[in-house]
Amino acid sequence: MDMKAINVKIARDLLKIKAVFFRPDEPFTWASGIKSPVYCDNRLILTAPEVRTDVESALAEVIRAEYPEAEVLEGTSTAGIAHAAITAQMMGLPMGYVRSGAKDHGRQNQIEGKLEPGQKVVIVEDLISTGGSVLEVVDVLRQAGAEVLGIVSIFTYGMKKSVERLAAANVKNVSLTDLDTVAAVAAAENYIRPEDQARLIAFRNNPSDESWIGK
Repeated sequence: MDMKAINVKIARDLLKIKAVFFRPDEPFTWASGIKSPVYCDNRLILTAPEVRTDVESALAEVIRAEYPEAEVLEGTSTAGIAHAAITAQMMGLPMGYVRSGAKDHGRQNQIEGKLEPGQKVVIVEDLISTGGSVLEVVDVLRQAGAEVLGIVSIFTYGMKKSVERLAAANVKNVSLTDLDTVAAVAAAENYIRPEDQARLIAFRNNPSDESWIGK
């Protein structure tokens, strides 16, 4: 498995289907209040069959290489569910998903699907920004007795905060691509101006420093 080749291939795929939006002059505002020059909508992968095949095949390849002991795939709600289901089907593995909160009716499950204590789990996540939401999923699965081998994600911003959070929780993450790769490919293939690549990396290095805006 050539991880660098996967990084570039998936970056090209996301750019091709316009799943990555660049607005360095009119930043997006995340729920956390962070202003961002880039927004990644991996839900668009599901409506692009060729790219969808690339992504799910890469997820399966990464899981086989990085987490060969995986027994169950668990999708994050909601964007990771479809990717976990398709990849699990390709790999012949059981699949479930973790809700953002427990249901208030029926069996009041937060983990959907059968999960036995001690089972080795890989979490399938579509995107990692600050890492907070996926670490909540890790906690829920660990509390249920699962052995969380790690995470496989489609895209990560690679922010220092997420890297430190995952390390502190002793959680491994392998992403198919990241902001640095997408920015480099976008600049090389004229999706953005070369000077905007530097602005994207400045944002990634320190999201609270908004000096990249309007440059």
